Amino acid sequence: MNRWLVRGFFLVSTAGLLPGMALGQEGSVDQAREALSRQDGDEDSSRQLEEVFQAAEKNYSLQKKGTHSLNYSFDYSYTGDQRLDLAITNGSVRNLDVVPSATHSFTNSFSYDYGLLDNLTIGARLPLVVKYDTEDELNVYDMGDVSFTGRWQPFAYVPGKMSTTFFGTLSTKTGVSPYEIDIKEQLSTGSGYYSVGGGLSMSKVLDPVVVFGSLSATYNLTADDLEQVRGGRLLTEVEPGFGLSGSAGFAYSLSYDISLSVSAQVSYSDETILTFSNGDQASAQDQMTGFLSMSLGTRVSDTTIVNTSLGIGLTEDAPDFSLGLSLPINFSGLKE
Repeated sequence: MNRWLVRGFFLVSTAGLLPGMALGQEGSVDQAREALSRQDGDEDSSRQLEEVFQAAEKNYSLQKKGTHSLNYSFDYSYTGDQRLDLAITNGSVRNLDVVPSATHSFTNSFSYDYGLLDNLTIGARLPLVVKYDTEDELNVYDMGDVSFTGRWQPFAYVPGKMSTTFFGTLSTKTGVSPYEIDIKEQLSTGSGYYSVGGGLSMSKVLDPVVVFGSLSATYNLTADDLEQVRGGRLLTEVEPGFGLSGSAGFAYSLSYDISLSVSAQVSYSDETILTFSNGDQASAQDQMTGFLSMSLGTRVSDTTIVNTSLGIGLTEDAPDFSLGLSLPINFSGLKE
């Protein structure tokens, strides 16, 4: 499954949402929320609730004009599966084998955001990926797909009203392509094609709870000029299908220093068409994936919130489970 299928969904790292599922990354909520109750010196508890929620969930956060932010996140996911390996010649099955697969993925990501305007933020995400396949004893250490994001909030925040943010994403193919490797001897770290996407995120403060949701769509560009051997044929072109994604959840303040969020994500991927040098075509069926994410935010200092998350796959095509950790990186040079 393409991990970065719908990155615009709570990504953006969202992310993260399914770490690639790609747009969408920037697709499942993988950030927890800080303690959101009123404290001494706060002007308004609802306003504080929204601001801290935005700081923890990047799809809803916008940088002030001219300011920067740098964040680090670590994600681990495990996918266990059974692959059916067969060859069909003149309508007859010549080879049939069930091959087990168990893949461990570790992703270290650095996300940078810059405020062009008070209501317009641009950003970039650099993932470094380590993968192990314990069944085939394969591994890879390489860069993943670098992505770029833009977030625009057309209306200023009004306490008690719905807050809406529009976002767009561009995912590159800087990672190791699954269509340019020896599939029996190597693993990939990227999708193998460019993709663009966009959508909108909405949130509303119901002190001490924030409810939120997101909708996004992704268009994947065709990958051509390939020369990959698959089942005795030469793969020359891949036409990925489009992707749709949606999610909803809530964040709840447990105390001044602890908050909990829960969200569910559903993604749809259209079929992918493979074209071979002899003119033959094959298609990979469309997929529907579901993912449940739970995250915990812990304030460790006045300026630092550490977010930990647990994700559970709800469908066969989703990763079995994932673990995540994220925190801001503070450099004096990045301060206003």
